[in-house]
Amino acid sequence: MEFNAYKMDGLGNDFVIIDQRVKTINLSKENIVKICSRDFIGCDQLIYINKNKDNKDKLIFYNSDGSISGACGNGTRCVAKLLSKEYGKKEINLETSSGNLHSLILKENLVETNIGTPSMEWDKIPLIKEMNTKNLNVSINDINGEKFTGGIAINVGNPNMIFFVENNENYEIENIGPVIEQHEYFPEKCNVTIATIKNENLINVKVWERGAGLTKACGTAACATAYAGFITKKVSNNVDIKFSTGILSIRIGDDNSIFMKGPVSSIEEIKIKL
Repeated sequence: MEFNAYKMDGLGNDFVIIDQRVKTINLSKENIVKICSRDFIGCDQLIYINKNKDNKDKLIFYNSDGSISGACGNGTRCVAKLLSKEYGKKEINLETSSGNLHSLILKENLVETNIGTPSMEWDKIPLIKEMNTKNLNVSINDINGEKFTGGIAINVGNPNMIFFVENNENYEIENIGPVIEQHEYFPEKCNVTIATIKNENLINVKVWERGAGLTKACGTAACATAYAGFITKKVSNNVDIKFSTGILSIRIGDDNSIFMKGPVSSIEEIKIKL
């Protein structure tokens, strides 16, 4: 099997994008895992561009382990840039399983997407039982063995767990992430963010992404972290989320809609042979 695709990234959070609007490419879970493998093409997520029944563009996201993801903020921003070139438009609307997402191309490589409104209801995240989603009382340890207990749960198209700690550099996300991702409280697993608030407009983060693992950046985790900081009155409604590769700027609107703005890469056309 041989077909064309695109490769793009947002702050190093990278994607293989397959356009299925004209020609259907039938990939098995094993095919998806192989494409995402760093030993082959390599990416955090694989994205299908489809048409829905109303002939509108629809996105389907797959994690690198082959599982389906409900939302992908950086991936949506990348596809918006790709389709804006095709359509010659600055505004792009895309359907996803978690809702219709509106994106605006601000500059050549700067895209803002309205991710929608988050949910903190226990059964919408979902959790296994009714709990205080502002504090799940889950414990993690830093590199010195010091225990931190807390954790805020939010759904922004997929489940997220955020820990606000004094210095996230003291926490090994590569060890903590996979444990919390599969915590018994989260029947559908979760993204894991360890965050440190620098000031009311800046949060430093490390992220472990559900189904993808250690990631250079994660858009939905950035949105969830900003919202968690905002509702707990730790930051303002305009906050930069700093990853090791750069910044995503998050704005929370009056109706709690979350807007994510950040850079996207150039568009690379690739050929995949399986």
